[in-house]
Amino acid sequence: ARLHVAVLLGSLFGRLVLETRFSRIPLANRRLQPSTTPGTLPPDAPFFCFRDGRPLTQTAVRRAFQRQRILANIQREGGVSCQPRLHDLRHSGAVHRLVYWYRCGADLQLLLPQLATYLGHIDLAGTQRYLTLTPELLNEASTRFEAYVLEAHHE
Repeated sequence: ARLHVAVLLGSLFGRLVLETRFSRIPLANRRLQPSTTPGTLPPDAPFFCFRDGRPLTQTAVRRAFQRQRILANIQREGGVSCQPRLHDLRHSGAVHRLVYWYRCGADLQLLLPQLATYLGHIDLAGTQRYLTLTPELLNEASTRFEAYVLEAHHE
């Protein structure tokens, strides 16, 4: 399942949608209230904030995600401690990007450092923990390696 956040600027309307293989489930619709004139926010202003302007806390974001996950009936076996977390989207995003690059035939030696930077890591070692080996990723990596081995002109 994919979670989409869309902000339609013309109408100042925000929408949070969960997209599954079979349907799109609107999770939240909210009219956005601009807090100030565009371009006048201080550089250290929070990107996400409560209605009163205070920056969102990690706890508030985690609880909001948990509420939306429950409303969307997204759950795993194994009890409370095994349920999907907001941070899992970060892991999934990194793996999906890597699978996409494999399928496009992209140069991973060039792109992996960019992915590490995007994730806020200093080096690739920090990114490795996000790249969970999924069957899909293993298949793409195996296909690429097989093509490399079968090339006659590599050294």
